[in-house]
Amino acid sequence: QVQLVESGGGLVQAGGSLRLSCGASGRTFSSYPMGWFRQAPGKERKFVAAISRNGGVTYYADSVKGRFTISRDNAKNTLYLQMNSLKPEDAAVYYCAASSAYSSSVVTTPRYPYEYDYWGQGTQVTVSS
Repeated sequence: QVQLVESGGGLVQAGGSLRLSCGASGRTFSSYPMGWFRQAPGKERKFVAAISRNGGVTYYADSVKGRFTISRDNAKNTLYLQMNSLKPEDAAVYYCAASSAYSSSVVTTPRYPYEYDYWGQGTQVTVSS
């Protein structure tokens, strides 16, 4: 089992940047493909980005491609999301998640909420126009 804690959210002007972090407990962080999702008020949770166990493969939603970068440091048990050129429509609660379903694969990047077992509590990102 793994526990996840996000940090780094806040208020930023449009065009600005934020870096989210997700700290994981336990010694098996490197066993999990990881992902970021976001949820705006009244809307469903949506996929943002995912990264394979060893960080070699990443995948992004079209809406963030070229602006956001997902990365991980397995030695520090930490997942990151660098967000640049932020837009008002990026405002949401951002969640990190870990997937145990693909722990045997080094290239899988799960993209759907049902593929993830463990979730953090979320961190709020607000973008002013």
